[in-house]
Amino acid sequence: MAGVTPASRDALWQADIVWGAQRHLALLPPELPARRCEWPVPFADGLPDLLAQRGRQVVMLASQDPFWFGAGTVLARQLEPHEWTALPAPSTFSLAAARLGWGLEQTDCLGLHAAPLTRLRPHLAPGRQLLVLLRDGAAVGELATLLRDSGFGDTHLHVLEALGGPHERIRRCRASRYDLGAVRHPVAVALEVAGDGAVIPCSGGLDDAFFEHDGQLTKRPVRALTLSALAPRPGERLWDIGTGSGSVAIEWLLAHPANRAVGFDANAERLDRARRNAERLGVDRLALVGGRVPDSLRDQPRPDAVFIGGGLSAPLLDTLSQTLAAGTRLVANAVTLESEALLSDWQARRGGDLLRLELARAQPLGRRRGWRGSYPIVQWRVTL
Repeated sequence: MAGVTPASRDALWQADIVWGAQRHLALLPPELPARRCEWPVPFADGLPDLLAQRGRQVVMLASQDPFWFGAGTVLARQLEPHEWTALPAPSTFSLAAARLGWGLEQTDCLGLHAAPLTRLRPHLAPGRQLLVLLRDGAAVGELATLLRDSGFGDTHLHVLEALGGPHERIRRCRASRYDLGAVRHPVAVALEVAGDGAVIPCSGGLDDAFFEHDGQLTKRPVRALTLSALAPRPGERLWDIGTGSGSVAIEWLLAHPANRAVGFDANAERLDRARRNAERLGVDRLALVGGRVPDSLRDQPRPDAVFIGGGLSAPLLDTLSQTLAAGTRLVANAVTLESEALLSDWQARRGGDLLRLELARAQPLGRRRGWRGSYPIVQWRVTL
């Protein structure tokens, strides 16, 4: 694997085959003796042909640093350590920062060339600086539309085209006035975020207005306490049973980019709603499974934590206690007397903390105000 830099020239001249995108191959000198092979799209389609060349001198051309949102990580997983050498060049992020005078340690860097643009959403807050890699020139216009629709149309865009090459160009505009044509690939966009759009808070317990729902929603105060009880840690997986709008699973994923979550619900309409919520809030990695529990839990990757927001029953608790690994954290919320009694019985037998939540909200009462209470919620938290 090599970038088109002076340091990689020896490798190129010794190679039997050179793989790369059409734009990379076009930069090679005509007299280079190696056979040239264009890498297909999607990227994964080229892996079998590349691996079939084991034992030959092969060069793979990649843009700048192949281990920062690049091809290097994918290829290294397929090969033994002695089979490859990487010759990185300055990354697109480094080149962009050098052109703009931005500190990378103060900038969010995102690779969205093979991911939905909505993954940008959690990072949108006035005053933030972002550097984003995009798949092609058309995606810049889509990015500007997303910013306008999210209330961040005042964001300044720096469109950085073909950085480090002979066709490098930088153009600037506001997202709300985007009208650039013929954007060259590869393209990165630097954002100086501005606008009055809703900012996704860093704390647990997002405002209920962030979620589309049919009433099946863990409300903000209870959700904040539930996330605190679940205690998400980087890289962990959650099972959200009775996911409804997906709010708890979505906030679990927002807690850290390496977190994973599976939402279970027997209602297909609610699963679709949870999917829309996850995509809109930038965590499209939420996995969703239909069907009734506990049957739908079979063959799923084991979780580090489980939340039961719906479908609570003795058979479900029996299944979880028998099949989940020791150390798995379990949080269950109950509203009805029957489910409250069930949690009380299990807490007496298995330990953990039992918490009763009674919340009231100020409401008009004639010409004055009074407290209107919601249904009490009983929460059981235990480590299996």
